Amino acid sequence: MPEIMHSYETVFIISLNQGEDGIAALVKKFTDLIAANGTVESVDEWGKRKFAYLIDKQPEGYYTLINFKSGPEFTAELDRVFKITDGILRSMIIKKDERKVKAQKAADKASEVEEVKAQAEEAAPVAVEETAEEATEA
Repeated sequence: MPEIMHSYETVFIISLNQGEDGIAALVKKFTDLIAANGTVESVDEWGKRKFAYLIDKQPEGYYTLINFKSGPEFTAELDRVFKITDGILRSMIIKKDERKVKAQKAADKASEVEEVKAQAEEAAPVAVEETAEEATEA
């Protein structure tokens, strides 16, 4: 029986006390963990952000967003690992609505097609003008 895969996104905040190398190592750790149990669609590192209030007596943290697909049982394990990992201040895992994911992909594809058409239209008059100039020179 095929495994059911759902789309998820997770946001986690890393303590700045980890240092640049520690932050990079934690982002890689969670990216690799997700990749081993599903497929990573994108990793978006938002960087250092100021909190609205202190979290563990810290005014700032390093935010990372990962979009991924996995089986539903993996999210519980990922949440457990977030909770026991030193340096993770907060984490959140959200299941995406499949209808919205499909609509977003369709919209992205449509905008991509429009962009290619616009680039082709911009390039076409230039080629025609160059050909006209070459004809007048000959």
